[in-house]
Amino acid sequence: MLDVVILAAGQGTRMKSTLPKVLHLLGGKPLVSYSIDAATALSGKPPVLVVGHGGDQVREQVGSAARFVDQAEQLGTGHAVMQTRSLLAGKSDHVLVTYADMPLLQSKTLQTLYKAQQSHAGPINMLTAVTDSPRGFGRIVRGEDETVTSIVEESHATPEQLAIKEVNVGIYCFDATWLWDHLDAIPLNKKGEYYLTDLVEMAVAEGKTVNALCMEHLEEAIGINTRVHLAEAEAMLRKRINEALMNSGVTLLDPATTYIHPGVVVGQDTVIYPNTHLYGETTVGENCTVGPNTMIESCTIGSHCTIIASVLEYAVVEDHVEIGPFGHLRKGAYLEQGVHMGNFGEVKNSRLRQGAKMGHFSYIGDADIGEETNIGAGTITANYDGVHKHKTITGKRVFIGSDTMLVAPVELGDDARTAAGSVVTHDVPPGTLVVGVPARPRPQQPESQKRKG
Repeated sequence: MLDVVILAAGQGTRMKSTLPKVLHLLGGKPLVSYSIDAATALSGKPPVLVVGHGGDQVREQVGSAARFVDQAEQLGTGHAVMQTRSLLAGKSDHVLVTYADMPLLQSKTLQTLYKAQQSHAGPINMLTAVTDSPRGFGRIVRGEDETVTSIVEESHATPEQLAIKEVNVGIYCFDATWLWDHLDAIPLNKKGEYYLTDLVEMAVAEGKTVNALCMEHLEEAIGINTRVHLAEAEAMLRKRINEALMNSGVTLLDPATTYIHPGVVVGQDTVIYPNTHLYGETTVGENCTVGPNTMIESCTIGSHCTIIASVLEYAVVEDHVEIGPFGHLRKGAYLEQGVHMGNFGEVKNSRLRQGAKMGHFSYIGDADIGEETNIGAGTITANYDGVHKHKTITGKRVFIGSDTMLVAPVELGDDARTAAGSVVTHDVPPGTLVVGVPARPRPQQPESQKRKG
């Protein structure tokens, strides 16, 4: 049995922000969510989150994804773990300690650490990294048998020790019984704090072994302390996501200018052009062309679609749909199979049914557009009367002339037609042509006049 403790109580003063550091966004998600996801995938249960500064905000954001413990005074990492004793002591065989500001650390890395501790007779396994940029981390001193003999803090290191490239990243897996028996023995340091690093020396002094596992991917060890670090992590996360997509069969013409959030799904043989942003809970099907200069947030996109220089938000697009350039789908837009949406079109809270075509410079809001309907350029649904929204409904195969204004609520029957420039204020029966301002049915021409014509 394993419990995971995530330390998240620090103030993060170097972020220069009123927002708690662990709630700053990386890839559209709070930093703390990455640590929680990795811990939960490892242990199968919510981790224990030690909170302090901004604790109420963190609790509200995280919700039931974690169990919470307060560290009212931030007196070091050892003190933080002490606060979890009443919740965890006697409940598990091992305790793994990690951090909420290390979002690139993957669950499989923690799994390797946990497995090492399970097979290790000693009380501690820890993660280390080899780097030319130690960023103030303590140096790892190993014995002849490669076990750890001490961790030397940078401020106390000799020149020889400063030359050591292996550093402590502060992530440990403990034998739980040994941990709870030794926490109270951690000495108070000169800063008035209790550090988990002292447990390493305590174990060595008892003749027990401490193993260190060097991390395979150095970027996983990055901790976020400043907005510069945040930007570095963002670039690395983007690289990780983009490489995974390309390896799955997606073409990214310029990965450096392609921004895709974690959890976005893109189908095989889709081509993504530069400066495309895919956010939130977005799914893109196979054989699509997306971009350039396209932003899609929390949308479901079918296969064989083309979306050029457009913005889509909380919309659904079925297969074989064409959008743009410069289209805008707002929340509630639903484009069925084979819909074409031209330049500078906007759709909000409306359904365009199969095969409908929407000309350029048009706005369709709060509408249900029937199959095979043609919407001419410049068509507007006047859906808002200043107090309430109203619906526009068209039947199948309706032809809406250019520059038509549909004043809702209004309904046009199957095969109805509007002349260019019409202002439609009343329902139009099936098969009827309306003309003018306000639009009226065009009078039937007498048969005698038809023959003269």
